Amino acid sequence: MSTKCFVLVLASMIKGEQISVFEEIVLAFMCKAHTILHVLGRCEDICGLGNSCFALILFFVPGAASTFVEKRIVGSQSCKSKRDYHVDITSVQKGKYCGGALLNTRWVITASHCAEQEVKLKLGKKLLIWTAEQKIPREQQFTYQDEEDEGKPHDIMLIKLSEDVSPKLATISYNRKDCAKPEEHADVEIGGMGAKKAGDKPENKVRCATTQITQCGENDKPDSKYSSDEAAVMCAFKPGVESCFGDAGTAVVYKEKLHGIIVSQPVDKCAQTIVMLNICHYIEWMEKTMKDN
Repeated sequence: MSTKCFVLVLASMIKGEQISVFEEIVLAFMCKAHTILHVLGRCEDICGLGNSCFALILFFVPGAASTFVEKRIVGSQSCKSKRDYHVDITSVQKGKYCGGALLNTRWVITASHCAEQEVKLKLGKKLLIWTAEQKIPREQQFTYQDEEDEGKPHDIMLIKLSEDVSPKLATISYNRKDCAKPEEHADVEIGGMGAKKAGDKPENKVRCATTQITQCGENDKPDSKYSSDEAAVMCAFKPGVESCFGDAGTAVVYKEKLHGIIVSQPVDKCAQTIVMLNICHYIEWMEKTMKDN
């Protein structure tokens, strides 16, 4: 029997901020794939008011039964702290899908394997739409090269945007001094929009999960193309928490600071032990790269 899918949204916002309640309710009551939802932008654009407004939106879509959205980072939930600094990264030639983090108005950090060719970046997601988009050529991508290992690359990259994004976009900070790898068993937050496997549709918002730093196993390393320097690689494991296709390059957060990026790149199934790079190992290189370029 066909039913009607009702999404009733009651939201208010102050000018310039997201309507987070809107997004939560839409995701909680998302209809089946053929349902069409009209995505709304800034509240002042909707209401034509300068300071604040109050919006009541009602969607009537015949022939669709409501269902819950499947979580992508396995064991995930809505992020406790907003990850508005999250960057969506896809290869122009298709085939690659990753995440990244906006460090400032000009630079993004991600995993090297997420790019190394022309890529399209989407930034500043508000509600269910991105507010900025840029295509980045290979020349604006900087991979760390290990001079002590015959120049072998590490799976970490800084991407220079073609033009500055709005300073209003959220960024994530890191410890420039006294940066230290989280201790074993420490809780870290991961988040991403990855699909369960390659070819599946990615999530439409960042989902988060808490996992724990653990010792890396013998096979818990970045791809063989990249260095597996023990000083830089760290791992996390927690029963029921996994990273999936498309979660690579996303931020690992410890005590509200960026402490790593995910480099696991599963294709057909999600990764139970999550391999990451500890950015404390790269601070000097990061600062120099952004200054010199």
